[in-house]
Amino acid sequence: MDEKTELLMPPPESTHRHILRRYNAGRFHAAAFVLVLALYWLLSSFQCQRDAYRAVQDISTKTKVPLEAHIMSKCPDARDCLRDLILPTMQNASGKVDFTLSYIGKVSSHDDEVECKHGQGECLGNILELCAASLYPDPKIYLGFTMCLSNNYSLIPQRNFVTDCALEYGIDFDKLNDCMSKDDGSYGVGLLKESVQRSAEANVTYSCTVRLDNKVRCIRDGGRWKDCEGGSSVEALLKDINELYNAS
Repeated sequence: MDEKTELLMPPPESTHRHILRRYNAGRFHAAAFVLVLALYWLLSSFQCQRDAYRAVQDISTKTKVPLEAHIMSKCPDARDCLRDLILPTMQNASGKVDFTLSYIGKVSSHDDEVECKHGQGECLGNILELCAASLYPDPKIYLGFTMCLSNNYSLIPQRNFVTDCALEYGIDFDKLNDCMSKDDGSYGVGLLKESVQRSAEANVTYSCTVRLDNKVRCIRDGGRWKDCEGGSSVEALLKDINELYNAS
């Protein structure tokens, strides 16, 4: 038998069994590898889901930190305070704070009406901003609207100006108007009276006064910051918020 014939002849039966064992062993190892890989992916997915669930639990059990700004709608210090401190802080920590916008005025003792430092126009501006907060409780909406009014506070409460700010932040002007005129105006005045009394109970008299965790954190008065323990920067306020939030 020549060499060429030997190459064409089938291998003996023992060789067939050997090849078959090797093939089956290779198939077994591949199946085992796929199984182990599937188990690894399953465990990894479970771990990720568990970590995500724990993260959600951690967030849900945290107590939001009270943050409050006491302002007057026709006040330059309120404008500066909102623009330079409150808005950028809320952009970075809105999920960690329970924010309230309150107003400063005086409830008259003889007729139970509210007096505002910058006149009746300011009272109307305050009511407009309180109505916006009541109708659209998302701070991104009502704070944006309030900032828009504050940027040109001398125009408050001109209808065209208020309408433009409402349109910019997706606020229905008719709903605002209904809020102000509801019950012959007593509803809006009631919102303002409640807010003014809240500021009075906190002994707040300056616009703008920022309170954190129910304590005075910073005051903007006469174009300057004062009584700002820890600093008047956004970074300093965020640091205090994070510390209080993480400790809750």
